[in-house]
Amino acid sequence: MNIFKQTRQHKKKMQNRNKRQGFKPQENMISILPSILAGIFVLFATITSILIYTPPQNNLYRIIIILYAVLGSLYLAFYYFVFSASPNKQRFSWFNAIVLGVVIGVLTIFIPEEIDYMMYLLIIISAMSTSLISTRGPAYFLVLGTSAIHILTHLSRAIPNHQWILHIGFTIASIMVVESVQQLRKVGMEQINRLEIINELSKHIVSTIETKQVFSLLNAAFQNALEADAYYIGIVDEDDLRLELFYDDGEFYENIKLNRKGTLSNWVIKNQKELFLPDLRQDLKLDDVELILIGKKKTTLSWMGVPMRGSHVDGVMAISSYRPNAFDRSDMELLSAIAQRAALALDNTYHHAIVEQESKLDSLTRVYNHGYFIKKLNEQTETCHALNQPLSLIMLDIDHFKQYNDTFGHLIGDEILTSLCDIIRKHIKQTDAVGRWGGEEFTIALPNSNLAQARQVAERIRASMALLKVRSDSQIAISVPTMSMGIAVYPEDADQVMKLIDLADKRLYVAKERGRDQIESALQ
Repeated sequence: MNIFKQTRQHKKKMQNRNKRQGFKPQENMISILPSILAGIFVLFATITSILIYTPPQNNLYRIIIILYAVLGSLYLAFYYFVFSASPNKQRFSWFNAIVLGVVIGVLTIFIPEEIDYMMYLLIIISAMSTSLISTRGPAYFLVLGTSAIHILTHLSRAIPNHQWILHIGFTIASIMVVESVQQLRKVGMEQINRLEIINELSKHIVSTIETKQVFSLLNAAFQNALEADAYYIGIVDEDDLRLELFYDDGEFYENIKLNRKGTLSNWVIKNQKELFLPDLRQDLKLDDVELILIGKKKTTLSWMGVPMRGSHVDGVMAISSYRPNAFDRSDMELLSAIAQRAALALDNTYHHAIVEQESKLDSLTRVYNHGYFIKKLNEQTETCHALNQPLSLIMLDIDHFKQYNDTFGHLIGDEILTSLCDIIRKHIKQTDAVGRWGGEEFTIALPNSNLAQARQVAERIRASMALLKVRSDSQIAISVPTMSMGIAVYPEDADQVMKLIDLADKRLYVAKERGRDQIESALQ
């Protein structure tokens, strides 16, 4: 499964979870608590007002009204505590809307005309609390249902026209409350979702030591948090911008490098400022900037970029859309937050790569150390075995190096070792490997090279070393020591790595016994 499918599925999963759950339980309790308290207060105020207008001799009527208030308050308390634990909040929201609609609707029978407005206060408060924890459906059902019951109750009464206007006005006000709460809830949920994404990104990205994994996490963050047609992460590479992650209209692009001079990205990098361009149909008021087209042949109408700079990384993070005014300042804040974490994470991977590379190299000569060379040689022999190719191994030792060190000093000796490694690198391919076996002894692995080719490499190294010029502190020329070499070929001479090393080492010492400054191989 490619990264595009993975991130799309993750985004769909997040959206479905948000639809099912809405706010978190603790957020729901905090949100509805004020409206619950207000509902209890208005309910008791309404009941008190009803009792004031009720004839004193009607005791049964008074008991029913008081019982109504107590049960209503208990239900609101039940509503407050049970809702947070409900596994199916959407179903509970509908149940609550039906119950409140019936309760408030029945209450209209008891409310005198003088305090008719109190019922609409209950409707508004109930609609507000319902809208806070559900979608529009239950809230509209509650408002329209109770309003319909209230109007039907008043059809039998001769009320003036201005009272009907008042009823309609309160109903419209309740609908406006529902819409306002829904919009605020939408903004709040989007903000919570973005914070969750930032939190998840931060949690995973700080512990990531692989650069590829960092870009995979960033790609998922883009897919989940931002509604963009295209986005990319560009890293400065001298005068160019290397796009490590580039997505455009459903397609990922790889290995894209472009000259950054005159680009919007270069302006962001150069000025280390955020750049928000909501409508690119308007003239750009930026010096030395021109729009260039990469990816799909579509015109970008909205663009937003933020700098991404760390100790060892310099770049830009940008999103764009084919629609004008597709982004707002909250998107800019989110993109900036992602960029800051991305810079820290890429610095972390850079430091890890340095540490990992240092663990592979000899500190003086900068070739592979003994342990890593063996690991590398095992990998190369496995590859050559799979491809049915030979591999030649050269064991190299500097003749009488201890005496050379004692005579001219260790600094000159170190210079000889580093110069030898520089010469070896010039005569081998990038797919070859060189390692320090120990002291003045080195090993060279030549994949897909037979014995004759290995001897040519060895002769060139020996000839170049003989031409090396070394001078002492007093600028006196110092003669360069000679070298002895032994060569073994996999699998012709040995079909196991350790046997191959042992055979090349034995041939090296044969060369030394025969007088040094020579190459010993299977041909001799």
